[in-house]
Amino acid sequence: MRVAIVPQPNVNDNLQDFVKLGAPKLFFGVTGGCMDPMISNYTASKKRRDKDAYTPNGDIGFRPDYATTVYSNILKEKWPNVPILIGGIEASLRRVTHYDYWSDKLMPTILETSKADMLVYGMGEQPLREVVRLLQKGVPFSSITTVKQTAVLLDANARIPKNSNWEDVEIVSHERCLKDKKAYASNFKIIEQESNKLAARRIFQKVGNKTLMINPPYPTMTEAEIDASFELPYTRLPHPKYNKRGPIPAYEMIKFSINIHRGCFGGCSFCTISAHQGKFIASRSQESVLREVDTVANMPDFKGYLSDIGGPSANMYKMKGKVQEICDKCVAPSCISPVICSNLDTSHKPLTELYQAVDSHPKIKKSFIGSGIRHDMLVPEFNKNADPKELDDYTEEVMTKHVSGRLKVAPEHTSDPVLKLMRKPSFSYFHKFKERFDKINIKKGLKLQLIPYFISNHPACEVEDMANLAAETKDMGFQLEQVQGFTPTPMTVATVIYYSGYHPYTLKKVNTPKTRKEKDEQHRFFFWYKDENKAWIKNTLNKLGRKDLLDVLLPKKDEKWRKNKPGKPKHTFDDAVPFNQRKNKAKFKSKKKRR
Repeated sequence: MRVAIVPQPNVNDNLQDFVKLGAPKLFFGVTGGCMDPMISNYTASKKRRDKDAYTPNGDIGFRPDYATTVYSNILKEKWPNVPILIGGIEASLRRVTHYDYWSDKLMPTILETSKADMLVYGMGEQPLREVVRLLQKGVPFSSITTVKQTAVLLDANARIPKNSNWEDVEIVSHERCLKDKKAYASNFKIIEQESNKLAARRIFQKVGNKTLMINPPYPTMTEAEIDASFELPYTRLPHPKYNKRGPIPAYEMIKFSINIHRGCFGGCSFCTISAHQGKFIASRSQESVLREVDTVANMPDFKGYLSDIGGPSANMYKMKGKVQEICDKCVAPSCISPVICSNLDTSHKPLTELYQAVDSHPKIKKSFIGSGIRHDMLVPEFNKNADPKELDDYTEEVMTKHVSGRLKVAPEHTSDPVLKLMRKPSFSYFHKFKERFDKINIKKGLKLQLIPYFISNHPACEVEDMANLAAETKDMGFQLEQVQGFTPTPMTVATVIYYSGYHPYTLKKVNTPKTRKEKDEQHRFFFWYKDENKAWIKNTLNKLGRKDLLDVLLPKKDEKWRKNKPGKPKHTFDDAVPFNQRKNKAKFKSKKKRR
């Protein structure tokens, strides 16, 4: 079977790109790209970006907003009788009623707006292979409605396909969601739980006079299956269409990288990885990874440096449940929040051994870890399932051989009530990790910097939380650089809270910064060290009665500030806004104690 690829078709001319290859034998497959087009095109403040990393030279404007819908509608107009199958990150996360931040509207399934005939969600090898197999057997496209990990929109008079192996669940209709934000929030708990279960139910939702049917996902890929997928004869090159237009920034970053696993069991409230790839980890064999290393090492322009050996989270390779029967029944969205599941094997030994095997390749000079490392899983007080020595060995391996001066991690916030809603562990574990980081730095004579990532404007975060974050991180020796404002994206707990005002698991109200003024004020605290912010910060903290934080951020006397230097903080910090003083007491209570 042959597949024709038309990358970034031109939607601004005579639409020749959509017809020049004629009608396909089986179907049109449509995706919006490797990154959601709206994230690619806009900042968190809805400003148009001036660069697109997935386009030659970073040029903007070659991918339309809502690309999957735009492409599909054009194809339906040009080829009304040819089936359209949509997939990829944009379609996958819009498979059900969802909030669209950029239009500030609640939208129905993308199957409705795109007019597509089928949607493949998640990683598509397994469902796509089955769809193609059935089509090649002569089954009409319209009759293919029971393939796992697909969704279809059934007409009012259509018969509901039966499957004795699946249980069914109906969620609140799209029309009721439009009228009732709490009902919309209640849907998400079901959607997230079914997305993360090994034996999920089939989901139904009324959309006007139609019925959305989302079939359960395939089981997590076995080692043999994921090895086979990654070892297909890929060219590892961009489409030839781009050859004369300049380098593609995203490709330049990853062309010498190796993906070792899929999935993420973190379940962070603001993240879509588990909604798309699942929470169970599918790991490649060491042998498969080493074969790919050999392929990369023999590329003509390879200089001996691998840019990444990782996955959605760098250090989840080979981690899974010790007793499979426990995982089979689990509905928890995270395996490590609020604590690490006692059934989870969190050994880092296989990963350390993999790094060492890769580095032993004669053509590898250095392999970097570019994926995000879960620092909390390297702290024995949090990761009680693992051997502390293995954690130390892994941390030392990474620091001495796999970073180039900066180790980037993502504590995300300092406030425990905010962190708990994020499904992230207490900030106290970041303190403990930094202590271990500093010790290894000194022991090995290194000069590595620890670079933490933080988010402002997240649901449950108040301006005092950001003031506390600024003071606590300054006291630790950080001048923050890697920061961002929360961006509501489809299919996350945080986005549901942002739009509805309710937590989908408790249906309790949660306050969220939504106005431009609220967001700007929170974000401004990241940059306490800029002269243009100092007067405003002083005035704000005086109004809040937080002279204690002011004395840390902007002391009256000149101080010798130990920026990025090892050492213990001078102060102790409680949560900026204690639970009993918060506007909405239904928020998660912090258990953080003074250190």
